[in-house]
Amino acid sequence: MSDAPKESSPEAKSPEPNPGPVSLFLNENGFSHDLLGVDHLGIEVIGVKPEFFYSIASALKDFGFDYLQCHGGYDEGPGQNLVCFYNLIALGELAISSKAENVKPPLREVRLKVFLSREGEPTLPSLYKIFHGADWQERETFDMFGIHFEGHPHPKRLLMPEDWKGWPLRKDYVQPDFYEMQDAY
Repeated sequence: MSDAPKESSPEAKSPEPNPGPVSLFLNENGFSHDLLGVDHLGIEVIGVKPEFFYSIASALKDFGFDYLQCHGGYDEGPGQNLVCFYNLIALGELAISSKAENVKPPLREVRLKVFLSREGEPTLPSLYKIFHGADWQERETFDMFGIHFEGHPHPKRLLMPEDWKGWPLRKDYVQPDFYEMQDAY
């Protein structure tokens, strides 16, 4: 008998992540989602289908996650999904408890990820109505990845010129050889 570690078979699945408090809240309230585990900081990561996204974000705001810390996007690669991520924090309850006690409670955080097909016109509902801080963040994600945010009050490019063709941070983007400034002066 050898003391060498046994190799895991390719069929072996990683264990299903344990649901955290946010996933349990979503389950109790009938919201369909995917538990994606935790990130490197131990914060719950929840996968959300585009059609349930706005409802889940609204429910999480009512559950105390009142601050959109960060929103952005990334491209999984040519032929794969575009992903929007949202980092939400329960900042209000931290402020209230810090006035009442000398002990700081742990900060509640959650990460949401929405996977979108790159085909056609990827679209998500805008979170501007519930998080006004989403304004420029959604515009940047639109500008760099071409993800449209339905209901956004200012749906135009933020970083690139209005007449720019394409989405520069997509991995299948082909950079033009040149860009002429029109009506620069």
